[in-house]
Amino acid sequence: MSTSVEREEDLPSTPWLERDADALLACLDLESAELSVLLCGDHRIAVLNAEWRGSQAPTDVLSFPQDDEVVLGDLVISVEMAVKQAQERSHGLQDELRILLVHGLLHLLGYDHERDRDSHDEMAAREGEVMKSLGWRGAGLIERSFEQAEHEGAH
Repeated sequence: MSTSVEREEDLPSTPWLERDADALLACLDLESAELSVLLCGDHRIAVLNAEWRGSQAPTDVLSFPQDDEVVLGDLVISVEMAVKQAQERSHGLQDELRILLVHGLLHLLGYDHERDRDSHDEMAAREGEVMKSLGWRGAGLIERSFEQAEHEGAH
């Protein structure tokens, strides 16, 4: 099991992130897998999001899967976005980065909540299972987005 974490300069230190990613791989029985994580700012992820998804805005996490059983792929996480989301949800940066790791890794494994309702529900459930199994705080990203949309619709 091997996780490589790189970060752009001027970002907060996250010495625990590699351990968290390795724990996530172990939880999913992916001990022999390799994962690459890049922590960046909103500008860099916005450029990648525009290039690969056609969206001109920054996002919190992007997943770039490899067609390989050992090398799972790359996750790119905007720390700026993670800090904002952590503040909005009243938890720490580590909790938010864990949520984004789970979401991004599930995408690398083929889960896709944007395909259809069944796929959405399946990925949301899997996020919750993984978070609970690891004893990590917070709802999965999909569940949280759904709850937020419901809350905003109620107003």
